[in-house]
Amino acid sequence: MQATAYTYDPETRSGSVLLDDGTPVPFDATAFDAGGLRLLRPGQRVRIEVTGEGDARRITLVTLQTF
Repeated sequence: MQATAYTYDPETRSGSVLLDDGTPVPFDATAFDAGGLRLLRPGQRVRIEVTGEGDARRITLVTLQTF
C-alpha cells in the first residue's frame, strides 16, 4: 500500500502517514526500523505494510516507494 509521510520524529523514530484518502495512520519505531530507513521527510511517498482493520489497523513496515 502507498501513503505520504505526514509527520516524523527522529528522536523516537515514529510518526504518521496519510493514506491516499487522507486518513492519518501512526507508525512506531519498530515499523520504521523494519524498513531500514535513516530519515523520513514529510511529503515523501512511502510504501507501507499494515495489519488489522479500522481502529486495530497497525503499520508494520515503512519504506520508500520505488518504481
